[in-house]
Amino acid sequence: MESPELPILSTEPPHGVAPRMASGASDPSDRPAPVAPPAGEAQFADIDEPPPTVDQVKMALRRVKDPELNLNIIDLGLVYDIAVDDRSVRVDMSLTSPGCPSGPQIMGDVERAARAIPGVRDVVVNLVWSPMWSPERIEPRVRAYLGF
Repeated sequence: MESPELPILSTEPPHGVAPRMASGASDPSDRPAPVAPPAGEAQFADIDEPPPTVDQVKMALRRVKDPELNLNIIDLGLVYDIAVDDRSVRVDMSLTSPGCPSGPQIMGDVERAARAIPGVRDVVVNLVWSPMWSPERIEPRVRAYLGF
């Protein structure tokens, strides 16, 4: 009978955790363990990037689609405003209806798309209902495609 193969366990500590020496051993460098930066401070390698522009955010949000319509939220007219203040991005957006079942997914996708832009530190997504979304907010070429 063949014995089952055991998984290989890593001896590396998780990222950000200082390795511990075996009991009785001493670390020759006597360095203190690394400390994570305080919350809110940049922890990204791309912080040397210039702050993002509104156009960069808009381009990133074109990749976010309403899963029910399979159309991007910019062409659908769901994004009402994009503001960039240094490295902070604010997106004011709506949904096709207050009961939209895809709302949480779309808003999460918006936040992830904005955070993926080099140089972005903070992202705030505001859900707004004034004015209410209507098909008239859809880009004219997309509206024609949809038959509105």
